[in-house]
Amino acid sequence: MNFAISTPLTKTLVAATLVAAMTVMATGADAKPKKSRAAQASSRSTTTDEYAGWRRGTAAIVVDGNTGKILYEENADALRHPASLTKIMTLYMLFEQLENGRLKLSSDMPVSARAASQSPSKLNLRPGSTIEVEDAIKAIVTRSANDVAVVIAEAVGGTEPAFAEMMTRKARALGMSNTTFRNASGLPNPGQITTARDLAILGRAIQDRFPREYRYFSTRSFVYRGETIGNHNRLMLRMDGVDGIKTGYTNASGFNLVTSLHRDDRFLVGVVLGGSSASSRDQRMAGILSSNFNRAYAGARTAPKVVETAARDEEPAPRPMPAPPVRQAEAAPAPVAPLPTPQRVAYAAADPVTTASVQPSRLPTPGSTEPIKPVAVKTMTISRPANNPAAAQTFAAQDSQVLGYVTPQPSTLTPPTDIELAPAAAPQPQRVSAGVRTAAAGPVALPAATVASATAPAPKPVRVASAAPIAPQAAAPARSGWIIQIGAFGGEKEARTQLDAARGKAAGPLKGADPYTEKVEKGRSDIYRARFAGLTEKSAKEACRLLERNKFDCMTLRN
Repeated sequence: MNFAISTPLTKTLVAATLVAAMTVMATGADAKPKKSRAAQASSRSTTTDEYAGWRRGTAAIVVDGNTGKILYEENADALRHPASLTKIMTLYMLFEQLENGRLKLSSDMPVSARAASQSPSKLNLRPGSTIEVEDAIKAIVTRSANDVAVVIAEAVGGTEPAFAEMMTRKARALGMSNTTFRNASGLPNPGQITTARDLAILGRAIQDRFPREYRYFSTRSFVYRGETIGNHNRLMLRMDGVDGIKTGYTNASGFNLVTSLHRDDRFLVGVVLGGSSASSRDQRMAGILSSNFNRAYAGARTAPKVVETAARDEEPAPRPMPAPPVRQAEAAPAPVAPLPTPQRVAYAAADPVTTASVQPSRLPTPGSTEPIKPVAVKTMTISRPANNPAAAQTFAAQDSQVLGYVTPQPSTLTPPTDIELAPAAAPQPQRVSAGVRTAAAGPVALPAATVASATAPAPKPVRVASAAPIAPQAAAPARSGWIIQIGAFGGEKEARTQLDAARGKAAGPLKGADPYTEKVEKGRSDIYRARFAGLTEKSAKEACRLLERNKFDCMTLRN
């Protein structure tokens, strides 16, 4: 139906109607945005209150571990939230307990209800259960389990807040002056702050202080109660030389990563904070490590190790203790006669030092008083010959070359060439007095000679300490069977510790095996191979299978 607008009055009415309709429509549209803006303002206010005090943004640093030189930095001292990088310090504190013997890798730590109630990621531990220390370490490194972090905190510090205070004090002692911890896991807390520079210090310190335990940070997977748990640190699989150490993420912190790289005698520690995603964080870390790799020093380390300082500025000095009250009886003591002046006594010579194995009352006629000089000692047991001259001659002929053997015939005894003997007018063959056993226990001065005249009756052979240094070319003891090697280490003590740990992980196949260390020169330093001998081929392969399952290096060798 069509209407024609022909008169001016009709046109005016139509125009007025249209204006009124438009005015009503505009009023409704404006109301809705006003309401929406109010809601948005309220939402912004809530968000601002909720995240008040949070430290957001990116930061990064690369440190040359060999020299301590900063190769790259961006906002390195800006305050940021560490998230699960916190757990590096949590493990530092746990490693300290292992070092001082308060805990062992096999120690069970109880799980409290508070620990079990932590937010993911977690291992889903049950309240009242326990977890071994070694499993806890691997769960922290791979899954970054928050419930396990609280278990460690309560086992070491009693409570998590007390443990967090211990962590903060440790950070200060290491020189991490801008770091404060409020919990052991890194779960969101506005007061838990750090910097990229401080985290680089921690990444170096944990390697310097605990080189053996640090290997756990390279764990790629971990089997717990039948479940295989992979490591979150994907950069270990993608970049050659990366051996750890930890990732972290919360909404407030962004994606964080501390990385250690050892390659071609170069050592780098990198920190990236505030990444927008895990992949972009990893790409940035790989980029700053690669671009600064050739600038790093390739050679022996010159930077000192990161060590803890004894004093902490934030702790107040102890208040002086008040002096104890003086009793009346002590205020005026009765006069006493003065002590006589000490007199200086002159001695003709120092008292002789008598060893435990030499009885002064049985010493023969005095001879040389030249002090015996200490030398390396190797004690050997010599069996006694039969009581007949022929057997004695055979015995002497067979063992005249044995280090430390004293022959019963005066004519065959010759003093070693590297011992300074006291001058004598007529040197005579000497024989150690029968029944005397000596050992080099340091420089001693004997009051009388310990040798008798060659004309005395020939004594029976005895056990004595050699007077000459042990020959360096002495052959190593023969070892039978197959051998397995579980690694090479910088110190013999560390190698033996690994042997003990390996025996605990493969007790069955290694039962009866012979553990030993083998010193090898490598460049300007020595290394110690940790090995087991006396195995069959089957037991050697079975032992390696069990050890590799427990993250030990292992290889079999045919003896």
